Amino acid sequence: MPTHESELLQSWHHNAQAWIDAVRTGAIASRREVTDQAILLAILSRQPGRVLDLGCGEGWLLRALAGRGIQAVGVDGDATLVESARATGSSPVHLASYEALVQAKVDIGSDYDLICANFALLHQDIIPLLTAMKALLVPGGALVIQTLHPWVAAAGDYQDGWRQEHFEGFKGQWQPMPWYLRTLPSWFNALDMAGFRLTGLQEPQHPQSTVPQSLLLVAE
Repeated sequence: MPTHESELLQSWHHNAQAWIDAVRTGAIASRREVTDQAILLAILSRQPGRVLDLGCGEGWLLRALAGRGIQAVGVDGDATLVESARATGSSPVHLASYEALVQAKVDIGSDYDLICANFALLHQDIIPLLTAMKALLVPGGALVIQTLHPWVAAAGDYQDGWRQEHFEGFKGQWQPMPWYLRTLPSWFNALDMAGFRLTGLQEPQHPQSTVPQSLLLVAE
């Protein structure tokens, strides 16, 4: 019987091309208006020389960082997304599942000043992955995570658990995607268990909206 994790990965394989089209045409309003800028500013404010984009997708953030003179490296578990990122940018992009990263089966480099995960931590057990990422940072290096804001995404059911994204309102053929919602304390606990210390928390918001568009965590 397929697990939520395997269904999550399968949905990305199915949705990869539709996702590339959505990102590159600016079809996702929250990204276009708020969250893309939020993650970029959070990274740039730390003036890193070398950045790993964990779950880099089609590579928009790699291109944005490289364009600002930052050495950016990407990794993603979907071959279509990796090929697209490689084709449209100069940054090295590795194909590797999170499981392979946890088991150190793929060499994606080390001595990163900063590792970012932009809406890329959607599975349940993230602690082993965060622990593996910590080993790739230089002393004093930072982890920057942007994710769905749990208070908003919980839709009145504020507890850890698997949810379903149906991509309603998106053009193209989409397969529903399971993803794991964790509460604020659950995020803090995961970081703590992986050996990180939370140093910053932001709730990026659109000036015309009454709710935050995302949750942005910075840890060292």
